[in-house]
Amino acid sequence: MLTPAQVWQNIKNVFSTFQWIMIVEALFLCVIVYIVLRTLWENNARRFIFAYLFLIVVAAFITLFSLPVGVTEFFMFFLVLSLFFLFLFNVELKRGIWNAGKRAPMTASSVTTAKAPAVAVRADEYITGIVKAIQNLSKNDIGALIVFSNGNLPKEIIESGVTLNAKISSQLIEGIFIPKAPLHDGAMIIYGDKIQAAGCFLPLSQKDYPKEYGTRHRAGIGVTEVADVSTIIVSEETGIVSYVKHGEITRFVDSEGLKRFLKEYYWKEFNAEGKKS
Repeated sequence: MLTPAQVWQNIKNVFSTFQWIMIVEALFLCVIVYIVLRTLWENNARRFIFAYLFLIVVAAFITLFSLPVGVTEFFMFFLVLSLFFLFLFNVELKRGIWNAGKRAPMTASSVTTAKAPAVAVRADEYITGIVKAIQNLSKNDIGALIVFSNGNLPKEIIESGVTLNAKISSQLIEGIFIPKAPLHDGAMIIYGDKIQAAGCFLPLSQKDYPKEYGTRHRAGIGVTEVADVSTIIVSEETGIVSYVKHGEITRFVDSEGLKRFLKEYYWKEFNAEGKKS
């Protein structure tokens, strides 16, 4: 463990042996931090932001006050840490890079006057269709489980079902969950304006719940414990509609509650400069 005097001397030595490459390295680190923070922020991963910054501060502190750990080790740790967080959202990162070259330049006024109303209209269409389907399923005591993804679901969950990438419609949602239909037992994945997949298998929550919480409820809760997603569940036995956020279930949800839930989801999905297309 270095003393404060030794640490101060090391800092002075860095500046006394100044090289231009050090500026390049510092800029590189800043760019990486910016990319990671922006990726986390745009994907509603606020808790990861604090974890990322905290680990960087801890590593810097250890580098300054511990002899065995040097600048090279800190740099390697920083790169591995940053790549880890970027890997968690690799789908969103690739989508952002791919779409960057496709977007036509727009002025601030055109974004405000043209894009925002269009986004609101599209979101209302999806919300209306989903709410109608959920109400019909509930009235007929048809079980359903819908996951509202932010694009960061594990690949194995999506691939466990059938990829659809179909436009959202109440008829399609109801048709998939009709009893004895091939995909009715699994979960439907909705990502933005598409039904991404159906018939998917989800991890079950291991917490203790009342007996009326069957496999569908445990799956709807379990997936929100491992990924930043929300779910809507329709009970096959009672027709009760529930939604789940961050592992917390809310039961007996009416149509107005569903609309609020979906408006919050679509606000997050479409708010970031209308990024969904």
